[in-house]
Amino acid sequence: MFQAANSGGGAGSFMPILMIVLLFGVMYFMMIRPQQRRRREAEQMQRTLGPGAEVVTIGGLYGTIVESDDETVILEVAPGVHARYARPAIARVVSKPEPAEEPEAEPVIDEAEAKKD
Repeated sequence: MFQAANSGGGAGSFMPILMIVLLFGVMYFMMIRPQQRRRREAEQMQRTLGPGAEVVTIGGLYGTIVESDDETVILEVAPGVHARYARPAIARVVSKPEPAEEPEAEPVIDEAEAKKD
């Protein structure tokens, strides 16, 4: 009689451990991994900041990057007003600097084609 009761109890003690492991697995995939991905994306964005980009700081201040180094950026928040911020204080990029437009080159005519005409 005691043997029958003991044999059924072994499987019951394994279930709570399995549930705890599953709970930690779900928490990892639902909370920890997405947070790590967001942190990596923010670090990548902050590394690629350069002059001319319009950004928003974590405090909500809009500005245009005038100068940057490894740890700080200098924002122009109004004409002639510059503020220095740490790179991690930049929350997001509003607009990236537009590349300078190059004049369109005229099509090159091959000399052999020019002689045919």
